[in-house]
Amino acid sequence: MSHQPNVTEVADCLLRIEMELRRLDAWSDQRPSEQALQSTQPFAVDTLEFTEWLQFIFLERMKWLVEQGQALPSVSGMAPMAEEYFRAREGSGLALIRELEAMDRLLSK
Repeated sequence: MSHQPNVTEVADCLLRIEMELRRLDAWSDQRPSEQALQSTQPFAVDTLEFTEWLQFIFLERMKWLVEQGQALPSVSGMAPMAEEYFRAREGSGLALIRELEAMDRLLSK
């Protein structure tokens, strides 16, 4: 029997990830094209910025899964991807990386 993460903890973590994206001014009101969102690459690296993937694919999908009471993914490796993304940019994404590490832990327990 696989362990399901605590839904309340996951929901709280999703909110903190959204707050960090907003704090970093990486939250967008402009939705990417449907074509960009259909990428089959991990993290949609070929069509989206990592922060766009977080907002428009990961957060939306996870919120839907939580609201519908669906099974959550059991593996997650977002923190290393975030570290790589922020290494090449000005400004620190450290707080966001910490939230993604927390989500990775929640999902892969």
